[in-house]
Amino acid sequence: MATTTKTAAKTASKSSSKTGKMEDSEFHEFFVDELKDIYWAEKHLVKALPKMKKAATSPELAAAFEKHTQETEKHVSTLEQVFGLLGEKVAAKKCDAMAGLLEEAESIISDTDSGTMIRDAGLILAAQKVEHYEIATYGTLRVFAQNMGHDEVADLLTQTLENEKATDVALTEIAVSAVNAEAAAE
Repeated sequence: MATTTKTAAKTASKSSSKTGKMEDSEFHEFFVDELKDIYWAEKHLVKALPKMKKAATSPELAAAFEKHTQETEKHVSTLEQVFGLLGEKVAAKKCDAMAGLLEEAESIISDTDSGTMIRDAGLILAAQKVEHYEIATYGTLRVFAQNMGHDEVADLLTQTLENEKATDVALTEIAVSAVNAEAAAE
């Protein structure tokens, strides 16, 4: 009987260490650090998207940037909720990847002529690079959350991930439906 109790205690201990108090673990700290990184990225994207909208020629692309600005504001709020669920202070850490991607978008605007589909094609390229970075980040962070037993956090990150994927598809549709062919003809 004593052996069964010891075995049950070991199993319970292993189970709780897998999903329980991960807050003190190095993995949890890494996870939170990466949340700070994407939080910075989203906050800066909220500022960049209106500039991209203003630079767009196609009304469809401008509308997509407007819609994504609103969605990105929700992503910021969702990340703030995630920090709260984790009992962590909301904080941002500079995201060098997003800083570079946004700098590239600014270069596209300055290197292309206003009112051209070439600029729109470049803006779509820049925006999709951002989306793919976000898709990779949110997909990985979701799996991290799942592995630490943060199911509610994982659900929130999944919602944002699905939104980022939908934005990427919408940008592709705009490019394929007209922008790319018109840019090639300019």
